[in-house]
Amino acid sequence: MKEKLEVDLLLQEAKESIEAAQNYRSELQQRLHGLNQARKQVRGSSGQARDALRRHFTELQAATARLLTERLDALLAEVDAIEADSIKPLDDCQSVIEHGVGQADELLRDGEAALRCGLGEKEDKLGSFTKKALHIQLDSLPEVPALADVPSVSAQLDDSLLGLLREGVSRHGSVSSRPPVQIEELQERPGGVLVRWCKVDEDFAAADYRLQYRRSSSGGSQYEDAYIGRDCEFLVLHLDPHTDFLFRVCARGEGRTEWSPWSVPQTGFTSLNAHEWRPGTDGYILSSRRNIALRNDSTHTRCPVLYSNAPSYYCGQTLTFKITAVGLMDRLDSLGVCIDGDQQGATLQRDRAVCVSTNGAVFVNGKEMTNQLPAVTVGSSVTFDMELVHLIPHNNHDGFKLRVTIGSGNREVVFDWLLEHTADCLYFGCSFVHSGWKVLVF
Repeated sequence: MKEKLEVDLLLQEAKESIEAAQNYRSELQQRLHGLNQARKQVRGSSGQARDALRRHFTELQAATARLLTERLDALLAEVDAIEADSIKPLDDCQSVIEHGVGQADELLRDGEAALRCGLGEKEDKLGSFTKKALHIQLDSLPEVPALADVPSVSAQLDDSLLGLLREGVSRHGSVSSRPPVQIEELQERPGGVLVRWCKVDEDFAAADYRLQYRRSSSGGSQYEDAYIGRDCEFLVLHLDPHTDFLFRVCARGEGRTEWSPWSVPQTGFTSLNAHEWRPGTDGYILSSRRNIALRNDSTHTRCPVLYSNAPSYYCGQTLTFKITAVGLMDRLDSLGVCIDGDQQGATLQRDRAVCVSTNGAVFVNGKEMTNQLPAVTVGSSVTFDMELVHLIPHNNHDGFKLRVTIGSGNREVVFDWLLEHTADCLYFGCSFVHSGWKVLVF
């Protein structure tokens, strides 16, 4: 019996050792996979950097050669213009002198002929020669410019350009092993992903950040800009659920125009459908995506409540109402969440609902709290965050308590919401007495 127990014990230890070895091998294989991914990132990014450098400097060489050729052609054209303008008066002067030489030669021939002629013709020949000589004005000579007055074309070439070019080229471009900004967190939200990033280079002074995204499955698709600004987080909306998207971020330094290298792309997705308002509610017009509602029919006798199309708000999420246009305020105006979305009423200020009025009053199950938030204005965002605290016994069945945080502006109100029955998800809604209110939900 003792031997059997020892064998069973050894068998159990062997099984545990085998299981531990399997887990150990699995962990090592995962680390090998991580190393392969890291090696692939180093080699892939190095190859991309080489290609970018070669492409940029090839384009730079071609552009520099083109600029130098254009400058040479312009300087040669200046030389041609100076030469043409300077030679023309010299050519004109030469024509005058050559014409005078021709006249002088002709006059000399006529004079020699007059001297050789007989006595009978000599008087007439000499008289004609004398008249011709007086007409030519032998004492009048054209003026020839002095060499000092004639252009002497030269080229002035400053060798400092090569030094400036050498200095500029030596500082042109840079290679970094890590981008100054990296994506820190990706949180799924209804119909979107909340992207948070941070600086990893403390010496880099960022003036702006730039966030881009694209579908992960579309290798040839281009990244799209989602955000440019100074914030370190942004909610990218209108994303298809259960679809992987790649996100990347870069930064621009203070006083600089160029953007830094991109961060390592991170994959994110959302499994939550986008929040939608319920279509067909009297007094409201919805956008094509049903996430924006406009109160367009003002009736002082009725304040219809517009509910969500489904109970799409879950505890642990942040629900945001963003006011993009305002109308006249009324004490019955409300933004909030509720257990049911079918109750007919004039306002959300009722039982089984928590809400905030446009004047900042907070209501829990129809009762106004003493704490109050700022009144909403154009651009205001009202947020609801809820978490399950614990179950509580209530009338022989379990109720539950939700810790609710409502934020508006720079203030928050925190309270516990006691409910008789558990609810996996909640409806949201809004109600406005007067027209002109426009609210985006996400």
